[in-house]
Amino acid sequence: MLSRPNSPRSSSADPAMISSRDNRWLKEFRIALRGGIPSESGAIGVEGPRLVEEALRSTSAIRAVLFSESGERHRTRLAAYLNRPEVKIPILCTTDRLFESIADTEHPQGVAALVEPRKISFDELLAPAKSAAPLLVVLAGVQDPGNVGTILRTAAAFGATGAVTSASGQSGTASPFSPKALRASAGAALRLPILTGPALPILLAQLASSNIRTLASSLRDSPDQPALAPWEINWCEPVALLVGNEGAGLPEEVERSADARIRIPMSGGIESLNAAAAAAVLFYEAARQRNTLPI
Repeated sequence: MLSRPNSPRSSSADPAMISSRDNRWLKEFRIALRGGIPSESGAIGVEGPRLVEEALRSTSAIRAVLFSESGERHRTRLAAYLNRPEVKIPILCTTDRLFESIADTEHPQGVAALVEPRKISFDELLAPAKSAAPLLVVLAGVQDPGNVGTILRTAAAFGATGAVTSASGQSGTASPFSPKALRASAGAALRLPILTGPALPILLAQLASSNIRTLASSLRDSPDQPALAPWEINWCEPVALLVGNEGAGLPEEVERSADARIRIPMSGGIESLNAAAAAAVLFYEAARQRNTLPI
């Protein structure tokens, strides 16, 4: 058990050792990490020194940080963030065996954190783009958390200002804050403003009223709306790229309602790219036009 369980130690004190698997903190970490869902407090779990460091560097609230006995070696790396006087973060410690029982990875590195992701409104999603036009990625029915995380990492790397995860028809979008998505995003999901869960028709109406041009990543042409190549798009204007389900893509009605269809020209015999690979190609062109890449 942990001494004074209702009053976890702050980073300025030596943490007591949690020795019971029934400890409430371990139960919360187990749900957030191994269960892959937010805990009752709304916190998500991040695991490993790199992701924990990204979480501590972000503007997200940190509910607690947990070290295993062997994971204590990472404390020096995180000390600058844990010992900030203006932030009192509960620091917990447990055995290697108990840490392994709550971890999501096969070979845990002995450090994890409970993080409360920022809740972003539509207006807040557009607010960070002060020095450049908004560049958004909208994930509509991307079901593989690895794809979700990779797309967010790619978008952030090439200058995206925000992201939206939305359902599309019968296809929901995997949570960007699941353990697998967070690992695939390399922490980008904690830095990039993300609006989660809006209905796609409402989102498209909001984007239109905000003069954000919507581009539907498409696998098909339409006689009345031919698909444009990536370099035929003006990526310097406010843009939202819609990325659909891995197998089905975007519903036809969504593509028709977008301002333009966009398609990556490919050699014969190849019909499509993986959703994350396609997003990388498109955002590279966006970054090239926005002069964020060296020529």
